[in-house]
Parts: sequence; C-alpha cells; structure tokens
Amino acid sequence: MSYKLKRRLSLFILIVGLPLYVILIVNLISSFDRPNFLVELLIYLLSGIVWALPLRSVFRGVGQAEE
Repeated sequence: MSYKLKRRLSLFILIVGLPLYVILIVNLISSFDRPNFLVELLIYLLSGIVWALPLRSVFRGVGQAEE
C-alpha cells in the first residue's frame, strides 16, 4: 500500500469511521440495561482498543516522513 493511500485511508477512518463506530457502540450499550459503572467502563475501554487492532497496518508509519 502506498504512503499516500495510507494517509488518505487513515484520515477517512479517523474522520468518518471512528465517529460511526463510537455511535454504534454507545447505541449498542444503551439498548441493554445499564451495567455497573466498572463493567461499563471496561466495555468502553475494550471497544476503544478493539477498533484499532485490525487497522494497525493502515496507521503504521503514517506520521513519519515519506520515503
């Protein structure tokens, strides 16, 4: 994947994909009874990490100078 494509794709993911993911997670959690505060915090922390795992190859090296 070229550097330019990685930059554009990562920008698109951060501007469009991440807010949609946050809305999805919040709506999913709110559709159930509100869990204990610590359980809810753990769910949000884990979902905050999980979204980035499959996309780490896209974000790797984007902040560095183009070679």
